[in-house]
Amino acid sequence: MMNARSLQVAAFLPRSRVNGPGLRSVLWVQGCPFRCAGCFNPAFLRFGGGRLVAVEEVASWMFAEADTEGVSFSGGEPFAQAAALAQLGERLRARSKGILIFTGYEASTLRASRNLGVRRLLAVGDLLVAGPYDRERPHAHPMLTSANQELVFLTDRYRGWDPVQRRSEYRIGTDGRVTVTGFPELGGARSQLIR
Repeated sequence: MMNARSLQVAAFLPRSRVNGPGLRSVLWVQGCPFRCAGCFNPAFLRFGGGRLVAVEEVASWMFAEADTEGVSFSGGEPFAQAAALAQLGERLRARSKGILIFTGYEASTLRASRNLGVRRLLAVGDLLVAGPYDRERPHAHPMLTSANQELVFLTDRYRGWDPVQRRSEYRIGTDGRVTVTGFPELGGARSQLIR
């Protein structure tokens, strides 16, 4: 069972240049209440998958990357683990890390929430990429995957940031496994993508 002291982690990437502004770490959480057709990360939808990790340990992964500008939370659905991510976000904010959150929820729904964890997570975020993925409504913006989604600046930290093109990163592990992350050009192969 999820609690405020641990996270159900699907994946972690210490350094990325395609999942938000600057050089950043990326944390994908496990579990999502949405079942968007064509989801980029179908393996991350099931609650109970991934591995349970203490918030302190996840924070240490991110602090080990001293030269990263910030962190991106993705999934799965970050707001399904809002209380624990809020604790992590508060620790990151105390170390001046910027926080971008990808969510399938609409921003208006999150802002209207009375859930303390949701409100705390919104309070530590700098930028929200909000809205469910709709594969029938593709969008050309480098950070939005469908036209119903929106960028919501929660602080001024990233307000001047303007990504100019979609970018992807390919990583080859020691076992030969290829991981693709980021945002492919429209029409690109999305079945392998971890966003």
